[in-house]
Amino acid sequence: MGKITVFEKPTCTTCRKTSKYFTEKGIEIEKINYYIKPFTKNKLKILLKKMGMQPSELLRKNDKAYKELDFKNNSYKESEILDLMIANHDLIQRPIVEFGEKAVLARPVEKLDEIFG
Repeated sequence: MGKITVFEKPTCTTCRKTSKYFTEKGIEIEKINYYIKPFTKNKLKILLKKMGMQPSELLRKNDKAYKELDFKNNSYKESEILDLMIANHDLIQRPIVEFGEKAVLARPVEKLDEIFG
């Protein structure tokens, strides 16, 4: 099996469930805390493409930063949303699991079954 990378925030409950998912299946993963090793704009674009998502679909809509940026009343372009995500990682849904040419937002964790089930 190829390399599996999990982009996470270790204190996130769903991220911990994702780690447990792989541990229970005996699958080794590389964890990257994207608060310590931030996404580059290019890497986030690649992950979005692999997931078939636009930046707006990866937004954490319940986050304080989302509310402060008043997304409901602003018409941000997808490129602007991507820039905002790079500037403020709290806007990015997590965890993101990358495996070869595929990636999935593991929210809920059961979405991992699309790749590993």
